[in-house]
Amino acid sequence: MLTITRDKVLPCTITGSWPRPRWYDASLWGRSLDTCMMDVRYREKFVDAMSVVISDEERAGLDICTHGDLHCDDDMAGRSWHHYPLQRWAGFEGDQLQSEETRSPWLRYPPGTLLNEIYTGWRWPRVTGKIEHRPLDYAKIWRIAQSKTQKPVRFGTCCSQVMGLFLDIHTDKYKDKREVIWDMAVAMNKELLALRDAGCKAIQIEEPTLHFWANTYGPKSDEVKFMVEAYNREVQGLDDVEIWIHTCWGNPNMQRVIDDTSYAASFELYLHALRGDVWTVEMTDRNFADIELFKSMKGRLPKKICVGAVSHRTLQCDRPEEVAGRIRRALDCISPEQLIVSSDCGFGRQGVNREIAFFKTTAIAQGTNIVRRELGLPETHVPAADPRLQTDIVPRTIA
Repeated sequence: MLTITRDKVLPCTITGSWPRPRWYDASLWGRSLDTCMMDVRYREKFVDAMSVVISDEERAGLDICTHGDLHCDDDMAGRSWHHYPLQRWAGFEGDQLQSEETRSPWLRYPPGTLLNEIYTGWRWPRVTGKIEHRPLDYAKIWRIAQSKTQKPVRFGTCCSQVMGLFLDIHTDKYKDKREVIWDMAVAMNKELLALRDAGCKAIQIEEPTLHFWANTYGPKSDEVKFMVEAYNREVQGLDDVEIWIHTCWGNPNMQRVIDDTSYAASFELYLHALRGDVWTVEMTDRNFADIELFKSMKGRLPKKICVGAVSHRTLQCDRPEEVAGRIRRALDCISPEQLIVSSDCGFGRQGVNREIAFFKTTAIAQGTNIVRRELGLPETHVPAADPRLQTDIVPRTIA
Protein backbone atom coordinates (compact mmCIF):
# COMPACT_ATOMS: atom_id res chain seq x y z
CA MET A 1 0.00 0.00 0.00
CA LEU A 2 1.42 3.37 -0.97
CA THR A 3 1.87 5.52 2.13
CA ILE A 4 4.82 7.91 1.92
CA THR A 5 4.80 8.28 -1.90
CA ARG A 6 1.07 8.12 -2.57
CA ASP A 7 0.73 11.84 -3.36
CA LYS A 8 4.34 12.54 -4.33
CA VAL A 9 5.35 12.99 -7.97
CA LEU A 10 9.04 12.46 -8.69
CA PRO A 11 10.28 12.29 -5.07
CA CYS A 12 13.98 11.73 -4.41
CA THR A 13 15.86 9.68 -1.83
CA ILE A 14 18.95 7.48 -1.45
CA THR A 15 19.11 3.72 -1.13
CA GLY A 16 19.99 3.48 2.54
CA SER A 17 23.47 3.25 4.05
CA TRP A 18 25.50 6.38 4.82
CA PRO A 19 29.20 6.81 5.69
CA ARG A 20 29.91 7.03 9.40
CA PRO A 21 31.19 10.24 10.94
CA ARG A 22 34.87 9.68 11.83
CA TRP A 23 34.17 10.04 15.54
CA TYR A 24 31.49 7.32 15.51
CA ASP A 25 33.97 4.53 16.24
CA ALA A 26 31.71 2.15 18.21
CA SER A 27 30.23 -1.13 16.93
CA LEU A 28 27.86 -3.65 18.50
CA TRP A 29 29.83 -6.79 17.53
CA GLY A 30 26.89 -9.10 18.17
CA ARG A 31 25.59 -7.42 21.29
CA SER A 32 22.03 -6.24 21.67
CA LEU A 33 21.44 -2.60 20.72
CA ASP A 34 19.03 -2.35 23.63
CA THR A 35 21.82 -3.41 26.01
CA CYS A 36 24.47 -1.18 24.44
CA MET A 37 22.19 1.84 24.71
CA MET A 38 22.63 1.58 28.50
CA ASP A 39 26.29 2.55 28.00
CA VAL A 40 26.12 6.36 28.05
CA ARG A 41 29.08 6.68 25.67
CA TYR A 42 27.59 4.36 23.07
CA ARG A 43 24.15 5.91 23.49
CA GLU A 44 25.51 9.40 22.88
CA LYS A 45 27.53 8.36 19.83
CA PHE A 46 24.73 6.33 18.24
CA VAL A 47 22.01 8.93 18.74
CA ASP A 48 24.29 11.79 17.68
CA ALA A 49 25.41 9.86 14.59
CA MET A 50 21.77 9.31 13.64
CA SER A 51 21.22 13.07 13.99
CA VAL A 52 24.14 13.67 11.64
CA VAL A 53 22.76 11.32 8.97
CA ILE A 54 19.31 12.87 9.05
CA SER A 55 20.80 16.38 9.03
CA ASP A 56 22.99 15.54 6.01
CA GLU A 57 20.03 14.06 4.12
CA GLU A 58 17.78 17.04 4.87
CA ARG A 59 20.51 19.55 3.95
CA ALA A 60 21.01 17.65 0.70
CA GLY A 61 17.33 18.17 -0.14
CA LEU A 62 15.96 14.61 0.00
CA ASP A 63 12.20 14.07 0.25
CA ILE A 64 12.53 10.65 1.92
CA CYS A 65 15.22 9.96 4.54
CA THR A 66 16.91 6.76 5.69
CA HIS A 67 18.52 5.72 8.99
CA GLY A 68 21.87 5.17 7.29
CA ASP A 69 22.38 1.57 8.55
CA LEU A 70 24.35 2.97 11.49
CA HIS A 71 23.42 -0.05 13.62
CA CYS A 72 25.66 -2.17 11.39
CA ASP A 73 29.24 -2.75 12.54
CA ASP A 74 32.16 -0.88 11.04
CA ASP A 75 33.52 -4.11 9.60
CA MET A 76 35.21 -5.42 6.47
CA ALA A 77 33.29 -4.61 3.26
CA GLY A 78 29.97 -4.25 5.07
CA ARG A 79 29.61 -7.83 6.30
CA SER A 80 27.31 -6.68 9.11
CA TRP A 81 24.57 -5.92 6.57
CA HIS A 82 24.03 -9.69 6.35
CA HIS A 83 25.43 -10.50 9.77
CA TYR A 84 23.30 -8.35 12.05
CA PRO A 85 20.28 -10.73 12.19
CA LEU A 86 22.44 -13.88 12.13
CA GLN A 87 24.29 -12.79 15.26
CA ARG A 88 21.05 -12.32 17.17
CA TRP A 89 18.58 -15.03 16.12
CA ALA A 90 18.54 -18.44 17.75
CA GLY A 91 19.95 -21.38 15.78
CA PHE A 92 23.37 -19.93 14.84
CA GLU A 93 26.78 -20.43 16.45
CA GLY A 94 30.38 -19.47 15.85
CA ASP A 95 32.20 -17.22 13.43
CA GLN A 96 33.86 -19.42 10.82
CA LEU A 97 35.68 -19.03 7.53
CA GLN A 98 33.54 -20.59 4.82
CA SER A 99 34.95 -23.69 3.15
CA GLU A 100 35.59 -23.72 -0.59
CA GLU A 101 33.13 -26.60 -0.96
CA THR A 102 30.16 -24.69 0.43
CA ARG A 103 30.73 -21.21 -0.98
CA SER A 104 28.18 -20.05 -3.54
CA PRO A 105 29.32 -20.53 -7.15
CA TRP A 106 28.53 -16.82 -7.72
CA LEU A 107 31.04 -15.77 -5.10
CA ARG A 108 34.27 -17.35 -6.33
CA TYR A 109 36.97 -14.97 -7.50
CA PRO A 110 40.68 -15.37 -8.34
CA PRO A 111 43.38 -14.73 -5.73
CA GLY A 112 44.77 -11.24 -5.98
CA THR A 113 41.34 -9.61 -6.47
CA LEU A 114 39.45 -7.50 -3.95
CA LEU A 115 36.36 -9.71 -4.18
CA ASN A 116 38.42 -12.79 -3.37
CA GLU A 117 39.84 -10.94 -0.36
CA ILE A 118 36.33 -10.06 0.79
CA TYR A 119 34.56 -13.37 0.30
CA THR A 120 37.38 -15.50 1.68
CA GLY A 121 37.89 -13.11 4.58
CA TRP A 122 34.28 -12.88 5.75
CA ARG A 123 33.35 -15.20 8.63
CA TRP A 124 29.94 -16.70 9.19
CA PRO A 125 28.02 -18.57 11.88
CA ARG A 126 26.93 -22.14 11.27
CA VAL A 127 23.36 -23.33 11.49
CA THR A 128 23.40 -25.51 14.60
CA GLY A 129 19.75 -25.54 15.68
CA LYS A 130 16.23 -24.42 14.92
CA ILE A 131 16.22 -20.81 13.70
CA GLU A 132 13.92 -18.61 15.75
CA HIS A 133 13.32 -14.89 16.02
CA ARG A 134 15.06 -12.84 18.66
CA PRO A 135 14.62 -9.03 18.78
CA LEU A 136 16.71 -6.97 16.35
CA ASP A 137 15.57 -3.61 17.79
CA TYR A 138 14.51 -2.30 14.37
CA ALA A 139 11.63 -0.39 15.96
CA LYS A 140 14.03 1.38 18.33
CA ILE A 141 16.37 2.34 15.47
CA TRP A 142 13.48 3.70 13.42
CA ARG A 143 12.07 5.69 16.34
CA ILE A 144 15.43 7.37 16.94
CA ALA A 145 15.75 8.29 13.26
CA GLN A 146 12.16 9.42 12.79
CA SER A 147 12.34 11.61 15.90
CA LYS A 148 14.98 13.72 14.12
CA THR A 149 12.86 14.80 11.16
CA GLN A 150 9.37 15.58 9.91
CA LYS A 151 10.16 13.85 6.63
CA PRO A 152 9.38 10.13 6.35
CA VAL A 153 12.18 7.72 7.29
CA ARG A 154 12.21 4.50 5.28
CA PHE A 155 13.69 1.50 7.10
CA GLY A 156 15.80 -0.97 5.13
CA THR A 157 16.99 -4.47 6.02
CA CYS A 158 18.80 -7.34 4.35
CA CYS A 159 16.57 -10.03 2.81
CA SER A 160 16.77 -13.57 4.22
CA GLN A 161 17.59 -14.97 0.77
CA VAL A 162 20.96 -13.21 0.71
CA MET A 163 21.93 -14.44 4.16
CA GLY A 164 21.21 -18.01 3.06
CA LEU A 165 24.04 -17.90 0.52
CA PHE A 166 26.68 -18.02 3.25
CA LEU A 167 25.40 -20.55 5.76
CA ASP A 168 26.64 -24.10 6.36
CA ILE A 169 24.22 -26.54 8.02
CA HIS A 170 25.58 -28.42 11.05
CA THR A 171 22.37 -29.84 12.49
CA ASP A 172 19.74 -32.46 11.69
CA LYS A 173 17.04 -29.82 12.21
CA TYR A 174 17.37 -28.91 8.52
CA LYS A 175 17.87 -31.05 5.48
CA ASP A 176 18.61 -28.21 3.01
CA LYS A 177 19.07 -24.46 2.54
CA ARG A 178 15.44 -23.95 1.56
CA GLU A 179 14.26 -24.83 5.05
CA VAL A 180 16.87 -22.48 6.50
CA ILE A 181 15.79 -19.60 4.25
CA TRP A 182 12.13 -20.20 5.05
CA ASP A 183 12.65 -20.06 8.80
CA MET A 184 14.74 -16.90 8.41
CA ALA A 185 11.90 -15.36 6.39
CA VAL A 186 9.48 -16.20 9.22
CA ALA A 187 11.87 -14.70 11.79
CA MET A 188 12.35 -11.52 9.73
CA ASN A 189 8.61 -11.19 9.27
CA LYS A 190 8.13 -11.03 13.04
CA GLU A 191 10.66 -8.20 13.26
CA LEU A 192 9.05 -6.30 10.38
CA LEU A 193 5.59 -6.59 11.93
CA ALA A 194 6.99 -5.12 15.16
CA LEU A 195 8.54 -2.32 13.10
CA ARG A 196 5.17 -1.67 11.46
CA ASP A 197 3.46 -1.63 14.86
CA ALA A 198 5.93 1.05 16.00
CA GLY A 199 4.61 3.33 13.26
CA CYS A 200 7.02 2.83 10.37
CA LYS A 201 5.15 3.35 7.09
CA ALA A 202 7.83 2.34 4.58
CA ILE A 203 10.04 -0.76 4.78
CA GLN A 204 12.71 -1.70 2.25
CA ILE A 205 13.58 -5.37 1.70
CA GLU A 206 17.09 -5.36 0.33
CA GLU A 207 18.32 -7.72 -2.33
CA PRO A 208 15.93 -10.58 -2.91
CA THR A 209 18.19 -12.67 -5.12
CA LEU A 210 15.73 -13.32 -7.95
CA HIS A 211 17.77 -11.38 -10.53
CA PHE A 212 20.81 -13.55 -9.71
CA TRP A 213 18.83 -16.81 -9.66
CA ALA A 214 16.78 -16.04 -12.78
CA ASN A 215 19.92 -15.27 -14.78
CA THR A 216 21.52 -18.52 -13.61
CA TYR A 217 18.66 -21.04 -13.52
CA GLY A 218 15.88 -19.35 -15.51
CA PRO A 219 12.83 -17.41 -14.30
CA LYS A 220 10.61 -20.52 -14.26
CA SER A 221 13.02 -22.75 -12.36
CA ASP A 222 12.08 -24.38 -9.06
CA GLU A 223 14.87 -22.39 -7.38
CA VAL A 224 13.30 -19.10 -8.44
CA LYS A 225 9.76 -20.20 -7.59
CA PHE A 226 10.86 -21.02 -4.06
CA MET A 227 12.59 -17.65 -3.62
CA VAL A 228 9.39 -15.87 -4.69
CA GLU A 229 7.44 -17.80 -2.04
CA ALA A 230 10.08 -17.11 0.62
CA TYR A 231 10.11 -13.39 -0.12
CA ASN A 232 6.32 -13.15 0.02
CA ARG A 233 6.38 -14.96 3.37
CA GLU A 234 8.89 -12.43 4.67
CA VAL A 235 6.53 -9.50 3.98
CA GLN A 236 3.32 -11.29 4.97
CA GLY A 237 0.86 -9.09 6.87
CA LEU A 238 2.49 -5.78 5.94
CA ASP A 239 -0.62 -4.67 4.09
CA ASP A 240 -0.65 -1.14 5.52
CA VAL A 241 3.06 -0.49 4.86
CA GLU A 242 4.70 0.78 1.68
CA ILE A 243 7.11 -2.01 0.72
CA TRP A 244 10.19 -1.17 -1.30
CA ILE A 245 12.11 -3.98 -3.03
CA HIS A 246 15.74 -2.96 -3.47
CA THR A 247 17.87 -4.69 -6.12
CA CYS A 248 21.40 -4.03 -7.32
CA TRP A 249 24.38 -6.10 -8.40
CA GLY A 250 26.49 -5.95 -5.27
CA ASN A 251 28.03 -3.39 -2.95
CA PRO A 252 30.74 -4.94 -0.72
CA ASN A 253 33.27 -2.10 -0.57
CA MET A 254 31.57 -0.59 -3.66
CA GLN A 255 32.15 -3.72 -5.80
CA ARG A 256 29.91 -5.26 -8.45
CA VAL A 257 29.85 -8.99 -7.73
CA ILE A 258 28.60 -10.51 -10.99
CA ASP A 259 29.11 -9.94 -14.72
CA ASP A 260 25.60 -10.62 -16.02
CA THR A 261 23.64 -7.61 -14.75
CA SER A 262 20.52 -7.88 -16.90
CA TYR A 263 17.10 -7.53 -15.28
CA ALA A 264 15.37 -9.04 -18.32
CA ALA A 265 14.92 -12.56 -16.89
CA SER A 266 13.57 -11.31 -13.55
CA PHE A 267 11.59 -8.33 -14.87
CA GLU A 268 8.13 -9.91 -14.71
CA LEU A 269 8.88 -11.52 -11.35
CA TYR A 270 9.74 -8.25 -9.65
CA LEU A 271 6.82 -6.42 -11.21
CA HIS A 272 4.11 -9.03 -10.66
CA ALA A 273 5.12 -12.00 -8.50
CA LEU A 274 6.59 -10.17 -5.50
CA ARG A 275 4.36 -8.28 -3.09
CA GLY A 276 5.42 -4.66 -2.88
CA ASP A 277 4.84 -1.09 -3.98
CA VAL A 278 8.24 0.21 -5.17
CA TRP A 279 10.98 -1.62 -7.07
CA THR A 280 14.46 -0.04 -6.97
CA VAL A 281 16.76 -0.75 -9.91
CA GLU A 282 20.46 -0.03 -10.44
CA MET A 283 20.74 2.03 -13.61
CA THR A 284 23.50 4.64 -13.71
CA ASP A 285 26.39 2.22 -13.18
CA ARG A 286 24.91 0.02 -15.93
CA ASN A 287 24.38 2.90 -18.40
CA PHE A 288 20.60 2.44 -18.07
CA ALA A 289 20.60 -1.02 -19.62
CA ASP A 290 17.09 -2.57 -19.59
CA ILE A 291 15.28 0.74 -18.98
CA GLU A 292 13.37 0.13 -22.22
CA LEU A 293 11.67 -2.88 -20.62
CA PHE A 294 9.39 -0.47 -18.74
CA LYS A 295 8.25 1.47 -21.80
CA SER A 296 5.44 -0.82 -22.93
CA MET A 297 3.69 -0.29 -19.57
CA LYS A 298 4.41 3.42 -19.19
CA GLY A 299 1.79 5.00 -16.93
CA ARG A 300 0.27 1.69 -15.85
CA LEU A 301 3.06 -0.18 -14.09
CA PRO A 302 1.92 -2.31 -11.14
CA LYS A 303 4.67 -0.78 -8.94
CA LYS A 304 6.46 2.55 -8.73
CA ILE A 305 10.01 2.35 -10.04
CA CYS A 306 12.93 3.86 -8.11
CA VAL A 307 15.79 4.50 -10.53
CA GLY A 308 19.42 4.91 -9.48
CA ALA A 309 20.51 8.27 -10.91
CA VAL A 310 24.02 8.28 -9.37
CA SER A 311 26.47 5.41 -8.96
CA HIS A 312 27.74 4.30 -5.56
CA ARG A 313 30.83 2.83 -7.25
CA THR A 314 32.44 6.00 -8.61
CA LEU A 315 34.25 8.71 -6.67
CA GLN A 316 33.54 11.51 -9.15
CA CYS A 317 30.67 13.61 -7.79
CA ASP A 318 27.89 13.89 -10.33
CA ARG A 319 26.70 17.30 -11.55
CA PRO A 320 22.99 18.12 -11.19
CA GLU A 321 22.73 18.48 -14.97
CA GLU A 322 24.01 14.92 -15.42
CA VAL A 323 21.43 13.61 -12.96
CA ALA A 324 18.69 15.56 -14.76
CA GLY A 325 19.71 13.93 -18.04
CA ARG A 326 19.44 10.48 -16.49
CA ILE A 327 16.00 11.28 -15.08
CA ARG A 328 14.83 12.43 -18.53
CA ARG A 329 16.10 9.12 -19.92
CA ALA A 330 14.04 7.24 -17.31
CA LEU A 331 10.98 9.43 -18.01
CA ASP A 332 11.04 8.30 -21.62
CA CYS A 333 9.94 4.88 -20.31
CA ILE A 334 8.31 5.61 -16.91
CA SER A 335 5.71 8.27 -16.15
CA PRO A 336 6.64 10.93 -13.55
CA GLU A 337 3.79 9.74 -11.31
CA GLN A 338 5.45 6.33 -11.10
CA LEU A 339 9.11 7.38 -10.96
CA ILE A 340 11.28 7.85 -7.86
CA VAL A 341 14.89 9.09 -8.06
CA SER A 342 17.64 7.59 -5.89
CA SER A 343 21.18 6.24 -5.84
CA ASP A 344 22.06 2.88 -7.38
CA CYS A 345 22.87 1.50 -3.91
CA GLY A 346 24.06 2.71 -0.51
CA PHE A 347 27.09 4.89 0.19
CA GLY A 348 28.16 3.34 3.50
CA ARG A 349 29.73 0.11 4.79
CA GLN A 350 33.30 0.77 3.61
CA GLY A 351 31.98 2.69 0.63
CA VAL A 352 32.68 6.28 -0.41
CA ASN A 353 33.65 8.95 2.10
CA ARG A 354 31.01 11.14 3.68
CA GLU A 355 31.76 14.29 1.65
CA ILE A 356 31.46 12.47 -1.68
CA ALA A 357 28.26 10.75 -0.55
CA PHE A 358 26.83 14.10 0.48
CA PHE A 359 27.53 15.87 -2.80
CA LYS A 360 26.31 12.92 -4.86
CA THR A 361 23.12 13.17 -2.82
CA THR A 362 22.77 16.91 -3.37
CA ALA A 363 23.15 16.21 -7.09
CA ILE A 364 20.18 13.83 -6.87
CA ALA A 365 18.01 16.52 -5.29
CA GLN A 366 19.19 19.35 -7.55
CA GLY A 367 18.90 17.24 -10.69
CA THR A 368 15.39 16.22 -9.70
CA ASN A 369 14.50 19.90 -9.20
CA ILE A 370 15.72 20.71 -12.72
CA VAL A 371 13.32 18.15 -14.18
CA ARG A 372 10.49 19.19 -11.83
CA ARG A 373 10.91 22.76 -13.10
CA GLU A 374 10.63 21.54 -16.69
CA LEU A 375 7.46 19.59 -15.83
CA GLY A 376 5.88 22.39 -13.82
CA LEU A 377 6.09 20.41 -10.58
CA PRO A 378 6.82 21.82 -7.10
CA GLU A 379 10.50 21.84 -6.19
CA THR A 380 12.10 20.76 -2.90
CA HIS A 381 14.35 23.24 -1.10
CA VAL A 382 17.98 22.14 -1.15
CA PRO A 383 19.75 23.99 1.69
CA ALA A 384 23.16 22.82 0.45
CA ALA A 385 22.59 24.71 -2.81
CA ASP A 386 21.30 27.91 -1.19
CA PRO A 387 23.87 30.70 -1.92
CA ARG A 388 23.07 32.31 1.44
CA LEU A 389 23.98 29.14 3.36
CA GLN A 390 27.40 28.32 1.94
CA THR A 391 30.04 27.56 4.53
CA ASP A 392 32.89 29.75 3.30
CA ILE A 393 31.85 33.15 1.98
CA VAL A 394 34.02 36.27 1.82
CA PRO A 395 31.75 39.17 2.79
CA ARG A 396 31.51 42.11 0.43
CA THR A 397 33.42 45.23 1.45
CA ILE A 398 31.04 48.09 2.10
CA ALA A 399 32.47 51.42 0.97
